[in-house]
Amino acid sequence: MADKPSVLFVCVHNAGRSQMAAAWLAHLAGDRVEVRSAGSAPGAAVNPAAVAAMAEAGIDISAETPKILTVDAVRESDVCVTMGCGDTCPVFPGRRYLDWTLDDPAGRGIEAVRPIRDEIRTLVENLIAEIAPRD
Repeated sequence: MADKPSVLFVCVHNAGRSQMAAAWLAHLAGDRVEVRSAGSAPGAAVNPAAVAAMAEAGIDISAETPKILTVDAVRESDVCVTMGCGDTCPVFPGRRYLDWTLDDPAGRGIEAVRPIRDEIRTLVENLIAEIAPRD
């Protein structure tokens, strides 16, 4: 892994789980980690309930937009975390692949998204401890 590890979060629409995970990683790890997110079939916009839930935690993702998953994004990442994209993610030797089983926030209200947000935070904190611990 490089001096500054890179992480790619992938979910189908890149509108909820992967956006929240990327925001948590950027917020909690700062410049110690390079962060990307993408989707195999990106949605038109980030889920408003995800935006609201992250705003409650003091993180603004309202300007984010769903992005398409590319082979280059996977190739350039040390760790690829999938969240429901199945086998649409290309596999390259030397990369670490994780699959986080998380409820999909699509179509849910903020009450249902809060526990997903909190579970993602815990998973991200654990990932940071592994790949970019504080000195």
